[in-house]
Amino acid sequence: MAGDRQRLAFIGLGVMGFPMAGHLAGSGADICVYNRTAEKAAQWVETYGGRSAATPAQAAHAADMVFTCVGNDDDLRAVVAGENGVLAGLAAGAILIDHTTCSADVTRELAAACTAQGADMLDAPVSGGEAGAVNGQLTIMVGGAPAVFERAKDTLGIYARAVKLMGDSGAGQLTKMVNQICIGGLLQSLSEALLFAEQAGLDGRAVIEVISKGAAQSWQMENRHETMIDDKYDFGFAVDWMVKDLTICLQEAERNGALLPLTELVKSYYEEVQGMGGGRWDTSSLIARLRNMK
Repeated sequence: MAGDRQRLAFIGLGVMGFPMAGHLAGSGADICVYNRTAEKAAQWVETYGGRSAATPAQAAHAADMVFTCVGNDDDLRAVVAGENGVLAGLAAGAILIDHTTCSADVTRELAAACTAQGADMLDAPVSGGEAGAVNGQLTIMVGGAPAVFERAKDTLGIYARAVKLMGDSGAGQLTKMVNQICIGGLLQSLSEALLFAEQAGLDGRAVIEVISKGAAQSWQMENRHETMIDDKYDFGFAVDWMVKDLTICLQEAERNGALLPLTELVKSYYEEVQGMGGGRWDTSSLIARLRNMK
C-alpha cells in the first residue's frame, strides 16, 4: 500500500510527459503510468521505477490525481472518455490534470464529465519545451476551480518554475493560445532579422550578443539564434504541433472575434515548412523557409 504517499497516474509519455512523470516519481509519489506504446511505458518504469498499466482506466484506478499529456483533442477524448479511458477508473474526489495543448471546448466537455462522477479537472497546458520538462522548469497556466487548484499546485510545482490559476475551466488553454500566438510572431521576426544580418555580411552571433541586451531580447532569441544560424532544427517544439496549436488559436478567434492576421500568415509559413519535409523540425525552422526562397 502507498500509505501517506500521493497516488498518481500519468497518461502519455512523449517528449514532455516522460520527464514530467519522472519528476513526480522522484518526489516519492506512488505512480502508475500508461502509454499507447507499451514499450515506452516499460522504458519509463525501467528508468524511474513505479509501474505501468494496460489501460488508462487501470492507471487511474485509486489515484488521487491523474495527469494526461497527449497530442490533440481526439487523443485526449480517447484516453479520457473512450473505452477503458481515465473516466472509467477515476474515483470520486480525484483530480484529472490535463497538460495537453488542446481546444477550450474539449476541456470544458471533459471537465463536465468529471463533475458528473464526482471528480474534478484542471486544464494545465505548459510552456518551456522539452528542456523545461527535463529540468523541471516549466510554466503552467491553469484553468479550473480555485479550491481544486489549491489542492494540486504544490504537486504541479514539482516540475514547474511558475504555476498560475488563470480562471475557470478552459482559461489555461486560452492562455496557452496567447503564448503560441506570441511565439509564432517572434520566430518569424527573428528569422527575418537573422537572415537580414546574414545578407548584410554581419556576424549573426555578435549581433545577437549586442541586441539581446536591449529591447529586442526574448527567450527565443537567446535560446535559438545559434541553431538557427547553423541551420539546425532538432532542439524544440515540432512544426507539426505548432500548426495544430495555431489552428486552434484561429478557430477560437473566429468565435471570440479577435483579429489574428499575423498568426494566420505565420501558420501558412509553417505549412510551407511542412511541405519542405520539416514537419518534425522545431519551430525556429521558419528561417529555413526564407533561405529556401532566396
